[in-house]
Amino acid sequence: QVQPVESGGGLVQPGGSLRLSCTAPGFTSNNCNMNWFRQIGGGRRDWVSWLSSDGDTNYLDSVKGRFTISRAPEKDTVYLQMNSLKPEDTATYFCRPVGAPVCQTAYRWGQGTQVTVSS
Repeated sequence: QVQPVESGGGLVQPGGSLRLSCTAPGFTSNNCNMNWFRQIGGGRRDWVSWLSSDGDTNYLDSVKGRFTISRAPEKDTVYLQMNSLKPEDTATYFCRPVGAPVCQTAYRWGQGTQVTVSS
């Protein structure tokens, strides 16, 4: 299985911005959709955002208007631009290809990238 690589996290003050990246080799050629999830401590992973292979997007209500998901297909990379960050956005962020059967089985969870929003 392929492990996506998430990056771009860090410590930011409330109101600040970060851009997360997720590189998942083959997700473009496999026509996968992409989800971003976040996890606080050892809790469950909660869905945050979705990008379809056709370019459709969807967001968790609490991040709508603040987060934007996009992609660079030539790089097999998906981005999550996070603006107006709040302390409650603090979590480890993960990406995961979904969709066609190959997208469900070819990838495993990556190590995530930690986002900490604090003054």
